[in-house]
Amino acid sequence: MPSAGPLRSAQPEPAPIQSHALDNLRFIRETMERATAFTAISGWGVVVVGITALFAAALAWRASVVTWLFIWLGEALLSFVIAGSATIRKARVSKMPLLSMPGKRFALSFSPPMIVGALLTAVLFNAGLVSAIPGMWLLLYGTGIVTGGAFSVKVVPVMGLCFMLLGVVTLFSPAAWGNILMTAGFGGLHILFGIIIARRYGG
Repeated sequence: MPSAGPLRSAQPEPAPIQSHALDNLRFIRETMERATAFTAISGWGVVVVGITALFAAALAWRASVVTWLFIWLGEALLSFVIAGSATIRKARVSKMPLLSMPGKRFALSFSPPMIVGALLTAVLFNAGLVSAIPGMWLLLYGTGIVTGGAFSVKVVPVMGLCFMLLGVVTLFSPAAWGNILMTAGFGGLHILFGIIIARRYGG
């Protein structure tokens, strides 16, 4: 009868239990990060952005083309600062890491439409097609909100769809309506959805 010794020695040694535990913990953490929505968006920050947009629209009313453009570009920069500061503050209060997987995906999905919008703004302005800028801004901003909002709470992509719809309407509306429709979007929609986000998901 052959000896069982060689067969036993040929079997691989079991992996340490610590290795299995670490792998399981890593898998659980990554799964939770994928499943967790990015909820650090500040509803009240979005409301403030809408209010500043109303002021920008009032300043831009009947302004020259160049002045109108610089007013709204300044408003875009101010909005970025306000929304970013409010998001950072909410994340700290909620003890939520901004650089979590959902947060990174939100930023990576939101950024490309904004970059495209900046490039097209320069192209349209140089081509003398300023009347197309309001609709393009609303459409691309809404696109960024929809793609980024896929990793956030449900109301965020809904807000993005509203911006996209308004952008389409603006593109096919008379040029004189541009500032009014931008007021309705960057002012009205921000205030409306900011209040909804603040009430449902906190600050």
